[in-house]
Amino acid sequence: MTDAPATPPRAPDTAVAPRLIATDLDGTLLHDDKTVSDRTIAALAAAERAGIEVFFVTGRPARWMGVVSDHVHGHGLAICANGAAVVDLHRGGRIVEVSPLERTVALAVVDTLRSAAPGTSFAVERTGGIHYEPQYPPLLLDPAAVVAPAEKLLAEDFVTTLCPHTPGRRDGTPEPDGTPRGTHSSTGPVDPTGPEGPAFPDQPVIKLLAHHPEMDPDAFLTLARRTAGDLASFTRSSPTALLEISGPGVSKAGTLARCCAERGISPEEVVAFGDMPNDIEMLTWAGTSYAMANAHPDVLAATTGRTASNNDDGVAAVIERILHDDTARDDR
Repeated sequence: MTDAPATPPRAPDTAVAPRLIATDLDGTLLHDDKTVSDRTIAALAAAERAGIEVFFVTGRPARWMGVVSDHVHGHGLAICANGAAVVDLHRGGRIVEVSPLERTVALAVVDTLRSAAPGTSFAVERTGGIHYEPQYPPLLLDPAAVVAPAEKLLAEDFVTTLCPHTPGRRDGTPEPDGTPRGTHSSTGPVDPTGPEGPAFPDQPVIKLLAHHPEMDPDAFLTLARRTAGDLASFTRSSPTALLEISGPGVSKAGTLARCCAERGISPEEVVAFGDMPNDIEMLTWAGTSYAMANAHPDVLAATTGRTASNNDDGVAAVIERILHDDTARDDR
């Protein structure tokens, strides 16, 4: 997908002053090299100083939040895994709230998609890390991961028999029961009580990922929703045919709405940014929403505003405009 021509950001079409900024990360706040620009860092800090809370709302797991952990102020919270986890970045990315995908539901989704789209492979994202099938593509996967069929990864006794801090190997060498399993990170065994370990001892499933090597990404999403949409929530954020599957009703929008309600913040007081289908519910919930110039066509259709691409600091441009307009309003 190529970037659309950038258009100047416009101020929110509302008389209500923004109290919270909700922004996606990849393809939105972050540059393509996964960095945060100095301009964006300055804009985020200025928003917080002006009393506008900033929430990072992402499909990323908690352990991938280091890139922005120094740039969240005040509350210190971020919404991860497409709404399935709330993470305290001031406490090393500890998960403080989780909305799990029930194991039996995940198994039903696996069975349905295997039939509907032969060749699909799966990964299981738990609070303690990701585990995946041998056929699943190595897309930035963690060094401490169990490799096994999805049915085994979702087995009721997974934690006690295949937990990554149990002695074993990740290189595909089978254990005595014939199961290849991973147990060591790049720095040694995973400590289940340490910063690399799970925040919840039973490691609930927070996301199931499904990859197809040949299908069109949007067609794969449509097929999954048609055949298994009554079981779980399906979305995507990758340019490949990679689906992200959460518990029924779990979304960025739902968790953000709860966080806002706890703070007495209405949807009209929220400005949201995004670029991919997993952002659409959040963008339509927020009173004001911006699609990046590089956004998916469905996101462009769903938003009330446009801004520059992620590589051109589109989020920062809007924040600067909001703060300028607030200052001008105060001077009148």
